[in-house]
Amino acid sequence: MNHMDVLTLFLISFFSSLFFTYYIRKILLDANIGDSPIVSEHRHKKGTPTMGGIAFLFSLLLIIAIYYENIPLLITSYIMIAAGIMGLIDDLIGLKVKEVQKVVKNISSHNISLGRLTLFADEEARVATPKAKEEVDELLKQGKLKLIGEVPIKYETGELEKIIAQIIIGVFLALTGTVSTLGGFNLGFLAFPIVVVGILGAINAVNLIDGMDGLAAGIIVIASLACCGLGYFTGDYNTLLVFSIILGLSLGFLVFNKYPASIFMGDTGSFLLGAGYAAAVMICDIPYFGVLALGVPIGSVIISLLHRAHIIKLPVEPLHHTLNYKGMSEQKIVYSYWGITVLLCLIGLFLSIII
Repeated sequence: MNHMDVLTLFLISFFSSLFFTYYIRKILLDANIGDSPIVSEHRHKKGTPTMGGIAFLFSLLLIIAIYYENIPLLITSYIMIAAGIMGLIDDLIGLKVKEVQKVVKNISSHNISLGRLTLFADEEARVATPKAKEEVDELLKQGKLKLIGEVPIKYETGELEKIIAQIIIGVFLALTGTVSTLGGFNLGFLAFPIVVVGILGAINAVNLIDGMDGLAAGIIVIASLACCGLGYFTGDYNTLLVFSIILGLSLGFLVFNKYPASIFMGDTGSFLLGAGYAAAVMICDIPYFGVLALGVPIGSVIISLLHRAHIIKLPVEPLHHTLNYKGMSEQKIVYSYWGITVLLCLIGLFLSIII
């Protein structure tokens, strides 16, 4: 294996992702299959094609057909395809509308409590929680709130079903036996729970951060590029090769997904990239660097868990939507998150080189 092999694989990944994303985007537009955002600040994106992660599946099939002899590459690709299919099922279920929720605005001069939210004057909110639904009609009658719209809420696979599916992907990876050591430790039977937790964490972290144009794809581009850099500096060409796939796929998609996005990856893409990144990190045995490079999505998950545990209170979950809700522009949030990811990766590379 040499640098030319890595460059060739990256180019195949990039251009196939570029082509298939364009192709899938055209099909979705023709079929009028688009997103219907529930976050008020993103309602202008209604109709933007989603499920763009299907493009990754086609690209991976092409890569497997060409590079069928490299075991780490094959296993990572198969894990990504399995996760992508599970995400696709979730996306397809989401095409059906579960309920329509009201969007209201505080038209009084005082703060109003609605469910867990406190609405300031002229502030908007979606009536989502059972408590808010009980209170909203009376507040509307009193003239304190004004109904300004309604948003369709899609069906979603239950949380338990999603977790079980993600556990299965982790078990698949553990059964391959490619993750026997991690971070200098011989795992033995602990490989199963550790691999499962790694897959679960990465899928949900990438899925949660995928809420703004180019946010998730850009972070995966930066993190994968940094992992390629680590592989280059340490002479580990398996790391360089495997992460060049993830880099090429996400970079090709980012061409269409950057602000203003003309396609979203959906759960198909976020599940696939999250599982692929975790699998690559564990197969290549770079857990410390891999976790640090994905620090922004992981931090976002931690903040959301604190919110759900009622330790902190976010007006909108996750954090990037709260920042947008509070007035920070989407582009500024995305560039800030990218910048933090770049900084974390540079710190990781510096520490890896000097230690």
